[in-house]
Amino acid sequence: MSDTANERRRFQRIAFDAPTEIVQGERRWAAELHDISMKGLLIKRPNGWNGDPNLSFEANLHLADDTRVKMDVVLTRTQDDLLGFVCRHIDLDSISHLRRLVELNLGNDSLLERELAALGEDE
Repeated sequence: MSDTANERRRFQRIAFDAPTEIVQGERRWAAELHDISMKGLLIKRPNGWNGDPNLSFEANLHLADDTRVKMDVVLTRTQDDLLGFVCRHIDLDSISHLRRLVELNLGNDSLLERELAALGEDE
């Protein structure tokens, strides 16, 4: 991505490896996390993928033994072997864990504050 496109991006993507599961109703897929942001995630298309793009999903990221990020997401992008999801709802514990993850990976408090402000603008 060009520097100009990165400057326009409101949410920095963070390459991160965590066990990830996508759930839709009774269907579950183990997924390889490509990256995550304050607003969503990008995964490698799971084997046996047959999710309905017209319905919402739940994304579960396992950060540690008892630390999880859980988001209600919608599929917004399909490109080659990648699936992009946008977060529609996240609980307080999950947003706290995600904020800490972003904070540690950005290493810049002003970038984090800008992302948090942008997150509030989307609502």
